Amino acid sequence: MPDISSEKSYADGKILQHVTDGVGVVTFNNPAKRNAMSLEMWEGFGEALTALRDDETVRVVIMRGAGGQAFVSGADISQFEKTRHNAAASEEYAKRSAAQRALLADYPKPTIACIEGFCLGGGMQVAMLADIRLAAAGSQFGIPAARLGIAYGYDGLRHLVSLVGPSWARLLMYTGMRIDSAEALRIGLVERVFPADLLWGETMAVAETISQNAPLAIKAAKITIAEVLKDESRRDMSAIKAIGTACMDSADFREGRQAFMEKRKPQFTGK
Repeated sequence: MPDISSEKSYADGKILQHVTDGVGVVTFNNPAKRNAMSLEMWEGFGEALTALRDDETVRVVIMRGAGGQAFVSGADISQFEKTRHNAAASEEYAKRSAAQRALLADYPKPTIACIEGFCLGGGMQVAMLADIRLAAAGSQFGIPAARLGIAYGYDGLRHLVSLVGPSWARLLMYTGMRIDSAEALRIGLVERVFPADLLWGETMAVAETISQNAPLAIKAAKITIAEVLKDESRRDMSAIKAIGTACMDSADFREGRQAFMEKRKPQFTGK
């Protein structure tokens, strides 16, 4: 659980952030509304991500929801009359929230979505942008755009299709249906499912394992996988070569070899 003394807050306390042993945690903290995201929360989320990105002690970031009932249940619909009541207002809303999603999409450090309860609409966008999704048994996933009369954005649907394929994307989008974590696991929307009381411990175990591995090697994997997912004509092969060279020339590579020969745990510095 978080060390409260190190906790920082944004968006009037609705976004929390703390760091423990190289693991940064961002908590969506609006349990009264099942962590529904207001514009202020989106902007606070971006501030928290930026702080963790710039903290050299942080090697991996977990995103979670407070209260045990939801990861993020979607957008705060109570704001729609003010912020998304027509096309022009919706475009302005999208610009402000899209900046934060773009930050997460291009995040240089590994990210994990720790999902318990409802993960709907905008919450699905956040989860799908994470590198890894771990869920509690019984969690619920869905995109109710068709029930609200709104269009789900290109980037969100691109990620949905890449994870579950076009047919499941159509079924989810056309019906607005919800699926549970077992179905989400089966179709590839999440990577692992745990009993709710074990989810946080298992998520931290994965994060701690990542934080103890070589940061440059993980960065190489993240960059290369991102390029693999692009159309061949848009792939930056020079970026893949550059990070590969950086790994082979790094002190961490020497440390990894030495630790293996000496039968000890390596101490990586990211250099």
